[in-house]
Amino acid sequence: MENNYLLTYLLLIPAASAILLLFINGKKENAIKWFGLIISTAAFIISLIIYLNFDLSKSDFQFVHKFQWIEKLNINYKVGIDGLSLLLLMLTTFLTPITLLSSWSAINKKVKEFTFFMLMLEAGMIGIFIAVDLFLFYIFWEAMLIPMYFIIGIWGGEQRIYASVKFFLYTMFGSLLMLIAIIWLAVYASASLGHFSTDLTELYKVGPVIKENIQNWMFAAFALSFAIKVPIFPLHTWLPDAHVQAPTAGSVILAGVLLKMGTSGLLRFCLPLFPQAALNFAPYISVLAIIGIIYGALVAMVQKDMKKLVAYSSVAHLGFVVLGIFAMTQEAVQGAVIQMVNHGLSTGALFLLVGVIYERTHTREISEYGGIAKVVPFFAFALLFASLSSIGLPGLNGFVGEFLILLGSFKSSVLGSWWFTIFAASGVIFAAVYLLWMYQRVAFGEVKNPKMKSITDMNKREMVVIVPIFIFIVWIGIYPGTFLKVSEKTTSRIIEQVFKPTLTIIK
Repeated sequence: MENNYLLTYLLLIPAASAILLLFINGKKENAIKWFGLIISTAAFIISLIIYLNFDLSKSDFQFVHKFQWIEKLNINYKVGIDGLSLLLLMLTTFLTPITLLSSWSAINKKVKEFTFFMLMLEAGMIGIFIAVDLFLFYIFWEAMLIPMYFIIGIWGGEQRIYASVKFFLYTMFGSLLMLIAIIWLAVYASASLGHFSTDLTELYKVGPVIKENIQNWMFAAFALSFAIKVPIFPLHTWLPDAHVQAPTAGSVILAGVLLKMGTSGLLRFCLPLFPQAALNFAPYISVLAIIGIIYGALVAMVQKDMKKLVAYSSVAHLGFVVLGIFAMTQEAVQGAVIQMVNHGLSTGALFLLVGVIYERTHTREISEYGGIAKVVPFFAFALLFASLSSIGLPGLNGFVGEFLILLGSFKSSVLGSWWFTIFAASGVIFAAVYLLWMYQRVAFGEVKNPKMKSITDMNKREMVVIVPIFIFIVWIGIYPGTFLKVSEKTTSRIIEQVFKPTLTIIK
């Protein structure tokens, strides 16, 4: 039985709890940490209830909750989920308590403020994935920037102010273009529907029948906003700075969830709203995706900083996702969706592990390490496991997504060439090179740095943080059907919306 208020409860729990937190004495740091962990775990439990009650046979939005918000403009508070947003919602609520637990000893200044911003960030991310009204989506898109800006700017590294400002300006520039396109699209809707509307389900009927040249402009505005967030080459320059300067929790959420707002936006809005423009732009965006895959991998190879290496690996991995989206075959789009989840788990795990070793050594320089497998064997195993997952070893999660994307892009009539698949496949080889080479220099050989001889292995809390991620990495690798069937109906609906012939053109 469907409870139409569940999504609203899920949204309100972290948001209301964050506001309540402001009234708690800031000196009770341990109580605040437990409060944040309990609230974020409660949000995960509610998302599990939503998952268990989700009807896999339907492609439309479920758990829809709607009420009138701005009456004169016909703007409503409307939330709902389909298969795509359910997976990303689960990823968000799964990673948030993990990141809060990972920060238990790392964050020891302004703990109340940190927990407040993390809970507000979770509320913003949930809002983005469940919004079915474009105006509401835009509100959450902008609101999410603020807590992330402060998380990087207050608890980040030495260059944190530069990185947080760059992150904010890049995303803000893209979102303003999206706002113009939302208004433009809503005005066009009034010509077809007879009223101004920002309701996504109504706009799905309007967008495809807009004149092709106007579709192209609207698509470009939306796509640029999402491309900055992904980020697609050459709009990626904010990402390494933000990742390196952010605290571990910030890096995990940034890689695990925030980047998926860009890729899911391309899939949720750009393809079904502007199908003709999507077909026109697909080969060009796919070329940028391929450049991102190869460029990200080559730059990762020469990094001296472990965190920067993982950051550039995100550029390469998200290139695969974008290629899958614009190949527009069922296999490729399904691969792109599962790869969004895979990247969140694998790269999230790598950032957590870099954070673990940084807490002990206060350095991320690869040259400072060497031979630590003898000193911290469990950490060395965990780092190898996460690296193999990120590489795409068969039997682990990364392989499933990459295989489906390569298969789907090979069959794609939209791309029209095997060369896309061939160049993308080279990225898999490069990933093995930079990750295994990094692992070799960090874990193997003699312990040359005397500081490394006294470091301790992962404690029980750190194991509790990393093991749940590893369980999902193996689960997706061995039995991906559990997750693929969640998004199957939604992805087939989106592909159908793209290729459905348009009957009427709005002048």
